[in-house]
Amino acid sequence: MLGLALGDTVGGARGRLPAGGPLRAGVSTQLACFTAEGVIRAQVRGHHKGMCYVPGVILHAYCRWAYLQGIEQEKMRRRWAPSYSNAVWPDGWLARVPVLAERRGSAPATVTTLSRIEDGDKRMPAPTPSRGCHALTRSLPVAVAGAGGVAQVGSLAALTHGDPAAQAATVHATVLAHHCLTHPVPACDPSSWPGASAQVVREALHAGLTALPSTGRPVTGDEQDRLVAAFRSAVDEPPDAGRLARLAPDATAPSALLGGLYTAAAFPAPADFRTALEFAAGAPDGDSVACVTGALLGAVHGVEALPVDLVSRHELAWVLDTLARDLVLEFDDSPSGSEYIRGWDPHWWNRYPGW
Repeated sequence: MLGLALGDTVGGARGRLPAGGPLRAGVSTQLACFTAEGVIRAQVRGHHKGMCYVPGVILHAYCRWAYLQGIEQEKMRRRWAPSYSNAVWPDGWLARVPVLAERRGSAPATVTTLSRIEDGDKRMPAPTPSRGCHALTRSLPVAVAGAGGVAQVGSLAALTHGDPAAQAATVHATVLAHHCLTHPVPACDPSSWPGASAQVVREALHAGLTALPSTGRPVTGDEQDRLVAAFRSAVDEPPDAGRLARLAPDATAPSALLGGLYTAAAFPAPADFRTALEFAAGAPDGDSVACVTGALLGAVHGVEALPVDLVSRHELAWVLDTLARDLVLEFDDSPSGSEYIRGWDPHWWNRYPGW
Protein backbone atom coordinates (compact mmCIF):
# COMPACT_ATOMS: atom_id res chain seq x y z
CA MET A 1 0.00 0.00 0.00
CA LEU A 2 2.91 2.34 0.62
CA GLY A 3 4.19 1.66 -2.88
CA LEU A 4 0.75 2.44 -4.28
CA ALA A 5 0.61 5.69 -2.33
CA LEU A 6 4.08 6.82 -3.36
CA GLY A 7 3.19 6.12 -6.98
CA ASP A 8 -0.02 8.12 -6.64
CA THR A 9 1.89 11.05 -5.15
CA VAL A 10 4.80 11.00 -7.61
CA GLY A 11 2.41 10.58 -10.52
CA GLY A 12 0.24 13.44 -9.34
CA ALA A 13 3.33 15.66 -9.21
CA ARG A 14 4.33 14.52 -12.72
CA GLY A 15 7.57 13.23 -11.21
CA ARG A 16 8.59 16.61 -9.77
CA LEU A 17 8.21 16.37 -6.01
CA PRO A 18 8.93 19.36 -3.75
CA ALA A 19 12.35 19.28 -2.12
CA GLY A 20 10.91 19.32 1.39
CA GLY A 21 7.73 19.16 3.41
CA PRO A 22 4.95 16.57 3.59
CA LEU A 23 4.01 14.59 0.49
CA ARG A 24 0.30 14.80 -0.23
CA ALA A 25 -1.85 11.73 -0.77
CA GLY A 26 -3.99 11.47 -3.90
CA VAL A 27 -7.59 10.37 -4.28
CA SER A 28 -6.58 6.84 -5.34
CA THR A 29 -4.72 6.47 -2.06
CA GLN A 30 -7.70 7.72 -0.07
CA LEU A 31 -10.01 5.23 -1.76
CA ALA A 32 -7.49 2.40 -1.39
CA CYS A 33 -7.43 3.07 2.35
CA PHE A 34 -11.18 2.56 2.53
CA THR A 35 -10.95 -0.55 0.38
CA ALA A 36 -8.48 -2.08 2.83
CA GLU A 37 -10.63 -1.06 5.79
CA GLY A 38 -13.73 -2.43 4.09
CA VAL A 39 -12.09 -5.79 3.43
CA ILE A 40 -11.13 -6.06 7.10
CA ARG A 41 -14.65 -5.16 8.20
CA ALA A 42 -16.14 -7.67 5.77
CA GLN A 43 -13.95 -10.38 7.31
CA VAL A 44 -14.98 -9.33 10.82
CA ARG A 45 -18.64 -9.41 9.85
CA GLY A 46 -18.30 -12.84 8.27
CA HIS A 47 -16.60 -14.24 11.37
CA HIS A 48 -19.18 -12.84 13.79
CA LYS A 49 -22.41 -12.91 11.77
CA GLY A 50 -21.81 -16.04 9.71
CA MET A 51 -22.65 -14.29 6.45
CA CYS A 52 -21.40 -11.28 4.55
CA TYR A 53 -22.05 -9.67 1.17
CA VAL A 54 -18.59 -8.23 0.57
CA PRO A 55 -19.54 -5.68 -2.15
CA GLY A 56 -22.13 -4.21 0.21
CA VAL A 57 -19.55 -3.77 2.96
CA ILE A 58 -17.10 -2.16 0.54
CA LEU A 59 -19.84 0.14 -0.75
CA HIS A 60 -20.41 1.21 2.84
CA ALA A 61 -16.68 1.95 3.14
CA TYR A 62 -16.74 4.19 0.07
CA CYS A 63 -19.79 5.97 1.47
CA ARG A 64 -17.82 6.78 4.62
CA TRP A 65 -15.17 8.34 2.39
CA ALA A 66 -17.88 10.27 0.54
CA TYR A 67 -19.32 11.54 3.81
CA LEU A 68 -15.92 12.79 4.93
CA GLN A 69 -15.58 14.52 1.56
CA GLY A 70 -18.87 16.35 2.11
CA ILE A 71 -20.73 14.40 -0.60
CA GLU A 72 -24.47 13.95 0.04
CA GLN A 73 -23.84 13.87 3.77
CA GLU A 74 -27.44 13.84 4.94
CA LYS A 75 -28.36 11.13 2.46
CA MET A 76 -25.36 9.06 3.57
CA ARG A 77 -26.25 9.45 7.21
CA ARG A 78 -29.88 8.46 6.68
CA ARG A 79 -28.80 5.42 4.69
CA TRP A 80 -26.10 4.13 7.02
CA ALA A 81 -26.34 5.60 10.52
CA PRO A 82 -28.00 2.98 12.77
CA SER A 83 -31.39 4.39 13.74
CA TYR A 84 -31.69 1.96 16.65
CA SER A 85 -28.74 3.28 18.64
CA ASN A 86 -26.79 6.36 19.55
CA ALA A 87 -23.70 5.01 17.79
CA VAL A 88 -21.47 7.49 16.01
CA TRP A 89 -21.41 7.30 12.23
CA PRO A 90 -19.18 7.18 10.26
CA ASP A 91 -17.61 4.68 12.63
CA GLY A 92 -14.22 2.99 12.83
CA TRP A 93 -10.85 4.62 13.37
CA LEU A 94 -10.18 5.43 9.72
CA ALA A 95 -13.01 7.95 9.60
CA ARG A 96 -11.13 10.06 12.15
CA VAL A 97 -8.09 10.63 9.91
CA PRO A 98 -8.23 14.32 8.87
CA VAL A 99 -6.37 13.92 5.56
CA LEU A 100 -9.08 11.57 4.29
CA ALA A 101 -11.58 14.42 4.51
CA GLU A 102 -9.55 16.67 2.20
CA ARG A 103 -10.25 16.90 -1.52
CA ARG A 104 -7.29 15.38 -3.35
CA GLY A 105 -8.40 15.11 -6.94
CA SER A 106 -11.51 13.88 -8.69
CA ALA A 107 -13.03 10.42 -8.92
CA PRO A 108 -16.08 11.24 -11.04
CA ALA A 109 -17.53 7.77 -11.60
CA THR A 110 -17.16 6.88 -7.93
CA VAL A 111 -18.74 10.13 -6.75
CA THR A 112 -21.59 9.93 -9.27
CA THR A 113 -22.53 6.41 -8.21
CA LEU A 114 -22.27 7.09 -4.49
CA SER A 115 -24.46 10.16 -4.91
CA ARG A 116 -27.22 7.82 -6.11
CA ILE A 117 -27.50 6.13 -2.74
CA GLU A 118 -31.19 6.24 -1.91
CA ASP A 119 -32.38 7.00 1.59
CA GLY A 120 -33.22 3.77 3.37
CA ASP A 121 -32.90 1.74 0.15
CA LYS A 122 -30.73 -1.34 0.66
CA ARG A 123 -30.35 -2.00 -3.06
CA MET A 124 -27.03 -1.25 -4.71
CA PRO A 125 -26.90 1.96 -6.78
CA ALA A 126 -26.53 1.60 -10.53
CA PRO A 127 -22.92 2.11 -11.65
CA THR A 128 -21.84 4.55 -14.32
CA PRO A 129 -20.67 3.21 -17.71
CA SER A 130 -17.15 4.44 -16.94
CA ARG A 131 -13.95 2.49 -17.59
CA GLY A 132 -11.94 4.94 -15.50
CA CYS A 133 -8.79 4.02 -13.61
CA HIS A 134 -10.10 4.39 -10.06
CA ALA A 135 -11.95 1.09 -10.28
CA LEU A 136 -8.51 -0.50 -10.51
CA THR A 137 -6.25 1.69 -8.38
CA ARG A 138 -8.53 1.68 -5.34
CA SER A 139 -8.93 -2.14 -5.52
CA LEU A 140 -5.26 -3.18 -5.41
CA PRO A 141 -5.23 -3.87 -1.62
CA VAL A 142 -7.65 -6.76 -2.29
CA ALA A 143 -4.65 -8.72 -3.62
CA VAL A 144 -3.83 -9.59 0.00
CA ALA A 145 -7.01 -11.69 0.15
CA GLY A 146 -5.71 -14.17 -2.43
CA ALA A 147 -8.04 -16.25 -4.57
CA GLY A 148 -11.06 -15.14 -2.56
CA GLY A 149 -10.21 -11.52 -3.20
CA VAL A 150 -9.65 -12.11 -6.91
CA ALA A 151 -13.07 -13.75 -7.09
CA GLN A 152 -14.71 -10.68 -5.54
CA VAL A 153 -12.73 -7.79 -7.00
CA GLY A 154 -14.60 -7.61 -10.30
CA SER A 155 -17.80 -7.02 -8.34
CA LEU A 156 -16.05 -4.34 -6.30
CA ALA A 157 -15.03 -2.50 -9.46
CA ALA A 158 -18.58 -2.89 -10.77
CA LEU A 159 -19.96 -0.98 -7.79
CA THR A 160 -19.20 2.25 -9.64
CA HIS A 161 -17.70 1.34 -13.03
CA GLY A 162 -20.00 -0.54 -15.37
CA ASP A 163 -17.65 -0.95 -18.32
CA PRO A 164 -16.54 -4.61 -18.62
CA ALA A 165 -13.03 -3.53 -19.66
CA ALA A 166 -12.57 -1.64 -16.37
CA GLN A 167 -13.77 -4.63 -14.39
CA ALA A 168 -11.52 -7.04 -16.30
CA ALA A 169 -8.47 -4.81 -15.90
CA THR A 170 -9.15 -4.59 -12.16
CA VAL A 171 -9.26 -8.38 -11.85
CA HIS A 172 -6.10 -8.82 -13.89
CA ALA A 173 -4.19 -6.16 -11.93
CA THR A 174 -5.23 -7.82 -8.67
CA VAL A 175 -3.97 -11.19 -9.93
CA LEU A 176 -0.61 -9.64 -10.84
CA ALA A 177 -0.36 -7.88 -7.48
CA HIS A 178 -1.18 -11.11 -5.64
CA HIS A 179 1.60 -12.95 -7.48
CA CYS A 180 3.98 -10.11 -6.64
CA LEU A 181 3.09 -10.52 -2.97
CA THR A 182 3.41 -14.29 -2.88
CA HIS A 183 6.02 -15.32 -5.45
CA PRO A 184 8.78 -17.40 -3.81
CA VAL A 185 11.93 -15.50 -2.96
CA PRO A 186 15.17 -17.44 -3.44
CA ALA A 187 17.51 -17.91 -0.53
CA CYS A 188 20.60 -15.85 -1.21
CA ASP A 189 23.39 -13.90 0.39
CA PRO A 190 22.24 -10.38 1.41
CA SER A 191 24.83 -8.84 -0.89
CA SER A 192 23.23 -10.52 -3.90
CA TRP A 193 19.64 -9.73 -2.91
CA PRO A 194 19.14 -6.65 -5.15
CA GLY A 195 19.81 -8.66 -8.29
CA ALA A 196 17.73 -11.59 -7.09
CA SER A 197 14.87 -9.28 -6.15
CA ALA A 198 14.87 -7.73 -9.61
CA GLN A 199 14.58 -11.19 -11.12
CA VAL A 200 11.69 -12.02 -8.76
CA VAL A 201 9.72 -9.02 -10.08
CA ARG A 202 9.79 -10.34 -13.63
CA GLU A 203 9.18 -13.92 -12.52
CA ALA A 204 6.17 -12.86 -10.45
CA LEU A 205 4.68 -10.79 -13.25
CA HIS A 206 5.22 -13.64 -15.73
CA ALA A 207 3.57 -16.09 -13.32
CA GLY A 208 0.64 -13.71 -12.93
CA LEU A 209 0.22 -13.34 -16.68
CA THR A 210 0.31 -17.11 -17.06
CA ALA A 211 -2.38 -17.50 -14.40
CA LEU A 212 -4.82 -15.00 -15.92
CA PRO A 213 -6.69 -17.50 -18.15
CA SER A 214 -7.64 -19.53 -15.07
CA THR A 215 -9.05 -16.66 -13.00
CA GLY A 216 -12.73 -16.20 -12.26
CA ARG A 217 -12.84 -13.61 -15.05
CA PRO A 218 -10.70 -15.18 -17.79
CA VAL A 219 -8.63 -12.89 -19.96
CA THR A 220 -9.61 -12.61 -23.61
CA GLY A 221 -7.10 -13.42 -26.31
CA ASP A 222 -6.73 -9.76 -27.22
CA GLU A 223 -6.20 -8.72 -23.59
CA GLN A 224 -3.64 -11.46 -23.05
CA ASP A 225 -1.77 -10.52 -26.21
CA ARG A 226 -1.54 -6.86 -25.20
CA LEU A 227 -0.38 -7.68 -21.68
CA VAL A 228 2.23 -10.18 -22.83
CA ALA A 229 3.46 -7.78 -25.52
CA ALA A 230 3.86 -5.00 -22.94
CA PHE A 231 5.78 -7.34 -20.64
CA ARG A 232 8.05 -8.67 -23.38
CA SER A 233 8.80 -5.17 -24.62
CA ALA A 234 9.85 -4.12 -21.11
CA VAL A 235 12.10 -7.15 -20.70
CA ASP A 236 13.68 -7.17 -24.16
CA GLU A 237 14.08 -3.46 -24.94
CA PRO A 238 15.24 -0.32 -23.08
CA PRO A 239 12.47 1.71 -21.40
CA ASP A 240 10.84 4.02 -23.91
CA ALA A 241 8.55 6.91 -22.98
CA GLY A 242 6.87 6.80 -26.38
CA ARG A 243 6.06 3.14 -25.91
CA LEU A 244 4.59 3.90 -22.49
CA ALA A 245 2.40 6.65 -23.94
CA ARG A 246 1.06 4.26 -26.57
CA LEU A 247 0.33 1.57 -23.98
CA ALA A 248 -1.32 3.97 -21.54
CA PRO A 249 -2.79 6.86 -23.54
CA ASP A 250 -5.59 7.84 -21.14
CA ALA A 251 -7.01 7.64 -17.63
CA THR A 252 -8.76 4.29 -18.07
CA ALA A 253 -8.27 1.11 -16.07
CA PRO A 254 -6.84 -0.87 -19.02
CA SER A 255 -4.27 1.90 -19.61
CA ALA A 256 -3.27 1.93 -15.95
CA LEU A 257 -2.76 -1.84 -16.04
CA LEU A 258 -0.70 -1.90 -19.23
CA GLY A 259 1.40 1.11 -18.23
CA GLY A 260 2.02 -0.17 -14.72
CA LEU A 261 2.95 -3.64 -15.93
CA TYR A 262 5.34 -2.23 -18.53
CA THR A 263 7.08 0.10 -16.09
CA ALA A 264 7.39 -2.44 -13.28
CA ALA A 265 8.96 -4.97 -15.66
CA ALA A 266 11.26 -2.33 -17.15
CA PHE A 267 12.60 -1.16 -13.76
CA PRO A 268 12.59 -4.30 -11.59
CA ALA A 269 15.57 -3.53 -9.32
CA PRO A 270 14.91 -2.19 -5.80
CA ALA A 271 17.38 0.65 -6.40
CA ASP A 272 15.33 1.77 -9.40
CA PHE A 273 12.05 2.21 -7.52
CA ARG A 274 12.15 6.01 -7.57
CA THR A 275 13.22 6.02 -11.23
CA ALA A 276 10.34 3.69 -12.07
CA LEU A 277 7.79 6.03 -10.50
CA GLU A 278 9.26 9.08 -12.23
CA PHE A 279 9.17 7.26 -15.56
CA ALA A 280 5.56 6.16 -14.98
CA ALA A 281 4.62 9.72 -14.03
CA GLY A 282 5.47 10.76 -17.59
CA ALA A 283 2.54 8.79 -18.99
CA PRO A 284 -0.46 10.83 -20.21
CA ASP A 285 -2.21 9.92 -16.93
CA GLY A 286 0.82 9.53 -14.72
CA ASP A 287 -1.16 9.22 -11.47
CA SER A 288 -2.75 5.89 -12.32
CA VAL A 289 0.25 4.35 -14.09
CA ALA A 290 2.64 5.26 -11.27
CA CYS A 291 0.09 4.03 -8.73
CA VAL A 292 0.01 0.56 -10.31
CA THR A 293 3.78 0.56 -10.79
CA GLY A 294 4.40 1.38 -7.14
CA ALA A 295 1.94 -1.24 -5.94
CA LEU A 296 3.50 -4.03 -8.02
CA LEU A 297 7.10 -3.18 -7.14
CA GLY A 298 6.29 -2.55 -3.50
CA ALA A 299 4.54 -5.91 -3.26
CA VAL A 300 7.70 -7.72 -4.35
CA HIS A 301 10.42 -5.66 -2.69
CA GLY A 302 8.65 -4.83 0.57
CA VAL A 303 8.76 -1.66 2.59
CA GLU A 304 12.51 -2.00 3.16
CA ALA A 305 13.17 -1.13 -0.49
CA LEU A 306 11.03 2.01 -0.56
CA PRO A 307 12.92 5.33 -0.41
CA VAL A 308 12.99 6.32 3.25
CA ASP A 309 13.05 10.03 2.43
CA LEU A 310 9.75 9.66 0.54
CA VAL A 311 7.98 7.28 2.92
CA SER A 312 8.89 9.36 5.97
CA ARG A 313 7.44 12.48 4.34
CA HIS A 314 4.17 10.95 3.16
CA GLU A 315 1.29 12.29 5.19
CA LEU A 316 -0.52 8.92 5.30
CA ALA A 317 2.52 6.70 5.89
CA TRP A 318 1.42 5.62 9.38
CA VAL A 319 -2.18 5.11 8.26
CA LEU A 320 -1.14 3.00 5.27
CA ASP A 321 1.31 0.92 7.27
CA THR A 322 -1.29 0.30 9.97
CA LEU A 323 -3.94 -0.72 7.45
CA ALA A 324 -1.54 -3.06 5.65
CA ARG A 325 -0.49 -4.75 8.88
CA ASP A 326 -4.08 -5.02 10.12
CA LEU A 327 -5.24 -6.43 6.79
CA VAL A 328 -2.69 -9.23 6.97
CA LEU A 329 -3.40 -9.78 10.67
CA GLU A 330 -7.14 -10.12 10.09
CA PHE A 331 -6.62 -12.87 7.52
CA ASP A 332 -3.96 -14.62 9.60
CA ASP A 333 -5.35 -14.44 13.12
CA SER A 334 -8.82 -12.77 13.36
CA PRO A 335 -8.03 -10.60 16.42
CA SER A 336 -11.72 -10.07 17.24
CA GLY A 337 -12.40 -13.80 17.28
CA SER A 338 -15.64 -15.09 15.81
CA GLU A 339 -19.19 -16.06 16.69
CA TYR A 340 -17.84 -19.02 18.66
CA ILE A 341 -14.27 -18.06 19.57
CA ARG A 342 -13.25 -15.30 21.95
CA GLY A 343 -10.94 -12.73 20.39
CA TRP A 344 -7.64 -11.62 21.87
CA ASP A 345 -7.87 -7.92 20.93
CA PRO A 346 -10.72 -6.15 22.79
CA HIS A 347 -10.35 -3.03 20.62
CA TRP A 348 -10.58 -4.68 17.19
CA TRP A 349 -14.36 -4.51 16.83
CA ASN A 350 -14.40 -0.79 17.63
CA ARG A 351 -11.61 -0.20 15.12
CA TYR A 352 -13.28 -2.34 12.45
CA PRO A 353 -17.00 -2.69 13.27
CA GLY A 354 -18.48 -5.70 11.51
CA TRP A 355 -22.16 -4.81 11.60
